[in-house]
Amino acid sequence: MTLLILDRDGVINKDSDNFVKSTDEWQPIAGSIEAIARLSKAGFRIAIATNQSGLGRGLFQQADLDAMHEKMRALVSAAGGEIAGIFFCPHTPDDHCACRKPKAGLIEAIEQALGESAKGCYTVGDSIRDLEAGLLKGCIPLLVKTGKGERSLAKLAESPVQALKNLAVFNDLAEASLFIIQQHTTESSNND
Repeated sequence: MTLLILDRDGVINKDSDNFVKSTDEWQPIAGSIEAIARLSKAGFRIAIATNQSGLGRGLFQQADLDAMHEKMRALVSAAGGEIAGIFFCPHTPDDHCACRKPKAGLIEAIEQALGESAKGCYTVGDSIRDLEAGLLKGCIPLLVKTGKGERSLAKLAESPVQALKNLAVFNDLAEASLFIIQQHTTESSNND
């Protein structure tokens, strides 16, 4: 199994500047659930790393977040896939915690819980902070244009982080998943 780390809002489900606060508001992006199932069937262990400051801001409760994640897991399961773990930061930016992306605390929690290093694994996000968190742990960042992706793409030219200058950009998770599987298949055959 190969670890793969996905952001949630804007990658798997539609994002909102007003926060995604309930299962009704949690709506998958077209093709994202099928993409996760495809990746899972291809041998990837999928972990979700998501900032959820709406919890710390009191916009929704832990039970609401749990229900959204149960909905996501159920949809992926119905499509024949599996999510190995969902890791979230409940803090606001003012909390200065170690887990809020662009810090690497969520990825470190994934490594510890799943017993696998994130170094060299793909991480898919729609914001620069998703990608920066991955880079801190030696991940290969991929940007999707869904969610905040288009805005992030426009900001990349200004980023001082050289590794973000030439990163692969995809329309959505469905397109990124095909690339990831193809790269994985090529690497596997080269190692045989």
